[in-house]
Amino acid sequence: MKEIKNPTARVAAEYGVITISIWIMVVGIYFFKFPNNFAFGGVTGFSTVISKMTHWSASDFTFIVNTSLLVGGFVFLGKSVGIKTVYASMLMSFSLSALERIYPMNAPLTPEPLLELMFAIFLPAVGSAVLFNIGASSGGTDIIAMILKKYTSMNIGTALLVVDITSVIMSFFVFGPTTGLFSSLGLMAKSLVIDGVIENINLCKCFNIVCDDPEPICEYIIHKLNRSATVYEAQGAFTHHKKTVIMTTMKRSQAVKLRNYIRRIEPTAFILISNSSEIIGKGFLTN
Repeated sequence: MKEIKNPTARVAAEYGVITISIWIMVVGIYFFKFPNNFAFGGVTGFSTVISKMTHWSASDFTFIVNTSLLVGGFVFLGKSVGIKTVYASMLMSFSLSALERIYPMNAPLTPEPLLELMFAIFLPAVGSAVLFNIGASSGGTDIIAMILKKYTSMNIGTALLVVDITSVIMSFFVFGPTTGLFSSLGLMAKSLVIDGVIENINLCKCFNIVCDDPEPICEYIIHKLNRSATVYEAQGAFTHHKKTVIMTTMKRSQAVKLRNYIRRIEPTAFILISNSSEIIGKGFLTN
């Protein structure tokens, strides 16, 4: 997310992003996950199984569990739970319960379970990825992970995977092998989609430009693109001619402008462009 200097505007923008992300997740969960009984992904995965076993609605069960986990989080973790997590968790719970009363779902939207599985995976994964990217979460099993991290030496990733696998295994017995296999596929694909979305959100272009005249290129990078660069001297291995190497990193939209500018003012420059999704430093990630 683009850096905003005004503190009030920055907080408002963050909560706007959290709200949109949660609603994206809610659409995927309510319209595609719950009606098809796909049992993967933390609290909502368990909710689909428990709702069938107890005849509670999955939305109401999600609300109860999320609220209970928030209370437990404050008991064991105190203020470290974070207001963003509270807001996101409650927004998801209220939104699911509201949709259930406004637009009851008695059957899947389409007769194509594989198509619906794709949306049940993709929409919540996109929402989760955006939340993770700004340092927020939707609560649920994330709170369990925070508690385990504080009080035990247990591997958190393994613990959460066990929770997800348990709900998937239960789905085989409660809903049958077809739904169980779809849930297994969803569990395997979920983390891959989240990782892919996060990587694409943070994707930047790294330039190594070997040129004869670095001045106009550096001027363009600094004054037109508002980026910085590192310049060092080099020598051609075959010709032994003196060259200058400019190293810089920027967003994809800026990279296109820089590439076109270099092609125009110094066509003989050698440009090496690579992708990176984890850059730590001023103007990028700060930790």
